[in-house]
Amino acid sequence: MSSLLSLVSHSPESTREIGRILGQAAEAGDAFLLTGPLGAGKTCLTQGIAWGLGVEGYARSPTFVLVTRYRGRLTLHHIDLFRIEDPLEAWDLGLDEYLSDSGVCVVEWADRAVEVFPPDCLWINLEYGSEETERQIDINVKEGTHTRLLDGLKRAPAWKSGNVETG
Repeated sequence: MSSLLSLVSHSPESTREIGRILGQAAEAGDAFLLTGPLGAGKTCLTQGIAWGLGVEGYARSPTFVLVTRYRGRLTLHHIDLFRIEDPLEAWDLGLDEYLSDSGVCVVEWADRAVEVFPPDCLWINLEYGSEETERQIDINVKEGTHTRLLDGLKRAPAWKSGNVETG
């Protein structure tokens, strides 16, 4: 059974904060599958996840290299499927090895290869909001599987200050 946790971020900083909280709760083998239009904040969210994992600096979108690895308390495999034209190309990248690794995977443009991902991945869709910096962030929550990842989001003080709305 699954449900939807919807958040509204009003700034890139708030989007990164959502990611940071997810990254702090992440454990080996977790996979975050990001979808949404170009410029909606997928890399911004990934930067926060990286910071939550203890990665220093900014994660950059690996659109042209397809996979970038960052070292933190767990290894972050940042994968970008924007340039693939067929889901089988994701296998050619060694996607199955990254997903079964003891690190954490963040896959941007995951909707280009839906059929290759295991069912226990956390799907996150980012869309433009009504204002320029506003983003609608919808997290598909599988009951029991993702509870620990979302607990921090539900109680984070940043959401109570009006930077992010839950719905």
